[in-house]
Amino acid sequence: MYKRFLVPVLLFALFFVGMALIQFATPDMPDNDGYYHIKLAWLMRTESLKPDFPWLPLSILNEAEFYDHHFLFHVALIPFTYGNLRMGAKWAAVFYAAIAFLAVWYLFHRQKVPASWAWALALLGISEAFLYRMSITRAQSLSLAVLVLGLVWIFEGKYKHLAVLSFLYVWMYDAFPLILAVAGLHFLAVLLMERRFEFRPLIWAGIGIVAGLIINPYFPTNLIFTWHHLLPKLTDATSVSVGNEWYPYNTGQLLENSLPAFIAFVSGAFALGLSGRKMDLRTTTSFLVALLFGLMMFKARRFVEYFPPFALIFAAFAWSPLFLDRQPASAPLKFPALLQANLALILLVSAVFAGIVKTIPAAQSSIADSKPYDLYGGASLWLMQHTPAGERVFQTDWDDFPRLFFYNTHNTYLAGLDPTYLQLYDSELYDQWVRITRGEVENPSQLILQSFSARYVFTDLDHQDFLQQAANDNRMKEVYRDGQAVIFQVLEP
Repeated sequence: MYKRFLVPVLLFALFFVGMALIQFATPDMPDNDGYYHIKLAWLMRTESLKPDFPWLPLSILNEAEFYDHHFLFHVALIPFTYGNLRMGAKWAAVFYAAIAFLAVWYLFHRQKVPASWAWALALLGISEAFLYRMSITRAQSLSLAVLVLGLVWIFEGKYKHLAVLSFLYVWMYDAFPLILAVAGLHFLAVLLMERRFEFRPLIWAGIGIVAGLIINPYFPTNLIFTWHHLLPKLTDATSVSVGNEWYPYNTGQLLENSLPAFIAFVSGAFALGLSGRKMDLRTTTSFLVALLFGLMMFKARRFVEYFPPFALIFAAFAWSPLFLDRQPASAPLKFPALLQANLALILLVSAVFAGIVKTIPAAQSSIADSKPYDLYGGASLWLMQHTPAGERVFQTDWDDFPRLFFYNTHNTYLAGLDPTYLQLYDSELYDQWVRITRGEVENPSQLILQSFSARYVFTDLDHQDFLQQAANDNRMKEVYRDGQAVIFQVLEP
């Protein structure tokens, strides 16, 4: 019995060590949002699974409309909230990335892909950008695991399992439409390869999604938020200045940070020609899924968390006919076939090793450039000590919120997690905020006080135009400054 678990346990350990080597190349965290996620998980442990959320009152995440669209992910983070939250967040990223990679191995194992362990280990060398994204304390690792597990159950015809998985996906992450896309591409693959209609995966995934939306601790607020959140991203992600992840890489960046993924994808097509066989259903499905995520990645760099693993899955399926899993003991020895199988395995292992040797150090270098973990810690402490509880703070950057929230839940803030949340709440207010933060408004104190009801302003040192306007405004008093940030108090007329 223990032999059955030996391979997955060893693989998980290797994945865990590989991701830990990347994660702990720096004491810092590689992304701002991880600070928000681990702090909210801590609040869920110390207060309730549905804590009050008063921190973004001028957004669609205000207290009356708040929807935790990462609910199950935050639940999954709770075991990591004991002790130092920053370290807990880093270990959580390592753990859940290893889980996602193990899910890919499980797909290979269930589909009897030869050398499944080697193909799975290739995840550690497939893309520097992919490993970087997997190192962030966000839901994408578990999202990848869900999509891969969904593919397992689609291939095996376990559609009720797929419905349960889709239900949980809705509760975990607002990227849940992706599982419907995967089921839809399987439908297309069946139609192309077998000339028949296979609606069951689509139907069961749809049932799970609808059930997850309706049987939801945040119903019906979750429906309104999901519509508001996804619509701007599907129509025009650049109409508002959102995070860099919603903008595309240029070609040079992609070739630098994800070349092995493209090689794997192209090699899959090459392998199909070598095998001389018709594509099977799983290869066609994985090709379509990889193609979809590739197109999405060219639109927004955040989808680099999906294209490389699915490009690898396609390659593994495409190359499978060229590998011999084992030669039956009773069969006569066929030296050419054995040589071919061993040569293919040697080449695969060599490619995997070369990819890992190149990619892990590159990912370590990328993560080492993370902003210091104590960024805004001093300013947050000053605000806690010198302002009343619940006092609203006007920020000049929406993406400063996760760190401010991590260090200081004593105050409330203006914008956070996504700038569209403020714009959707009040587009006129959003436009005013943008003009103020860009330094386009002279004597901004009056607008800050009257329109935003804020008596304190937090800004980093990069907003030079705003800082100049604040210096010229005699109703803005500088009350705190360090090497990272400045705080102003807005004086009453």
